[in-house]
Amino acid sequence: MNHTDSKMAVLALLLASVAGPTGTTLHAAEPDFDSGSGIVMTGRAEGIFAAGSGGFAPYYIVSNNHGILTQSGDALLRLSLDKSPDTTKRFSYGFGVDFLTGYASSTDYLRFSPYEAAGATKVGGGWLAPHSEHPSRIWLQQLYGEVRYRGVFLTAGMKQHSSALLSHTLSSGDLVESGNARPVPEVRIGFNDFQDIPFTNGWLQIQGEISYGKMTDNGWLRDHYNYYNSHLNQGALYSYKRCYFRTKPAERFSATFGMQVGAFFGGKTDWYANGELYRTATYSKGIKQFFKMLLPTDGGLEYYSGSSLGSWDVLLRYRLDDGSTIKAYMQKPWEDGSGIGFLNGFDGIWGIQFTSARKGWISGAVIEYLDFTNQSGPMHWDPDDAPGTDITNRAEGADDYYYNQEYNAYANYGMAIGSPFLVSPIYNTDGYLQFTANRVRGFHVGVEGNLSSQVSYRVLGGYRRSWGSGRIPFLSPKDDTSVMVEASYSPAKVPGLAIKGAIGLDRGQLYGNTTGGMLTVSYSGLIRIPKKR
Repeated sequence: MNHTDSKMAVLALLLASVAGPTGTTLHAAEPDFDSGSGIVMTGRAEGIFAAGSGGFAPYYIVSNNHGILTQSGDALLRLSLDKSPDTTKRFSYGFGVDFLTGYASSTDYLRFSPYEAAGATKVGGGWLAPHSEHPSRIWLQQLYGEVRYRGVFLTAGMKQHSSALLSHTLSSGDLVESGNARPVPEVRIGFNDFQDIPFTNGWLQIQGEISYGKMTDNGWLRDHYNYYNSHLNQGALYSYKRCYFRTKPAERFSATFGMQVGAFFGGKTDWYANGELYRTATYSKGIKQFFKMLLPTDGGLEYYSGSSLGSWDVLLRYRLDDGSTIKAYMQKPWEDGSGIGFLNGFDGIWGIQFTSARKGWISGAVIEYLDFTNQSGPMHWDPDDAPGTDITNRAEGADDYYYNQEYNAYANYGMAIGSPFLVSPIYNTDGYLQFTANRVRGFHVGVEGNLSSQVSYRVLGGYRRSWGSGRIPFLSPKDDTSVMVEASYSPAKVPGLAIKGAIGLDRGQLYGNTTGGMLTVSYSGLIRIPKKR
């Protein structure tokens, strides 16, 4: 079989799903393809295979992968089609569709029941019984449309996002939007890139985005929740805001600084204790609430304005003579006024990144120190939460990152929307869907490079120790050491074909002792629909 025949065989399934009108042609992805004579899209078909010990894939194989792969055993087919906006035009548009189907292994979770079942444990007036759960056999990962006009964009639908500042391939993950979880259906508007602020002669630029969306993981939450303790919110809305400023990037030294905020609001919350529903509350999601969510505020029990969390971000970049760059950055988390006021000690991500100007054995490297142990101290008192009291002094501590007493954990389909360094709720097989190990400290390293023009690699590793959470501390600290080695091969004789393999392991009490591997085979190419004559 010649190269053309082999490429067409790989593409057969993709073409069946994205077949266009008569005259549609497909080409291997080439950067100099002429897009001026019709609609040009990128089609991609990918097979994902994973196997390993334990119920979940190793930490670094799972993390910052948009929630696509979580289980230890997987055989998935991914098909996608997208059109990117043309940045050379004043007005342009784009769209994308991306779905997965196939097999993923199951994991047992506990659920409360008044009736005894096989393998159940007696608790109070009922039983905690295991039940098997696995990801959907088919799901839509992305479906969106977008328009761009000059420096502004508008996107509607589910589209994957990753950190605006940190490396998606090398960092441990952004504190607010890391690309660790599945995308949320939303409407997002903002600047395409940094824009010059008038009257600063390009010395100061601004970039910002704002979005409102709808959480779609209600079914997942109902299936995995234990209905024994804690609370469960259904029907919440999601909001994201960001505003960054940057000094002139053409200079050897440049600084970027600003804030980003993620939030839940609206929906209905049920509270359980010992398997009994004891309280229900419904929160506003009217038009006034949308405006209130523009700024993180707390209106007290009478009018709760949502669960907001965010980070102060600073990045300093220095460009070397050969064009390589060194970046030093910090992300400092906050959950309320104390964190916004930097009263949470050394908490945050502190990192250094090197990016080479040319491909080589080491084209990029990151080292990060992460600390989330202060959390503004152990005490919290907000008089807005207790109207009518005479105590007006505030002590806004006990931040309990990614937790809120009215809303779900800051996660989507069980995976942290922010940093995966804080163990995501999906790992809690007892059905307690909160972050149980968010008082944590450790480090993370990442290195990537090219062994040849066709072979690249990536190595990630890290260590963390956790003391549980401020509300529920561990009896003794738990730790974890995780490592992943990944290699990718893109044969020059078959443009568009890529083969990637990864081996990862976890050792410790947080994720258990797991070992696993992943193999992906993908082919991408350009699909052109000519203009009608």
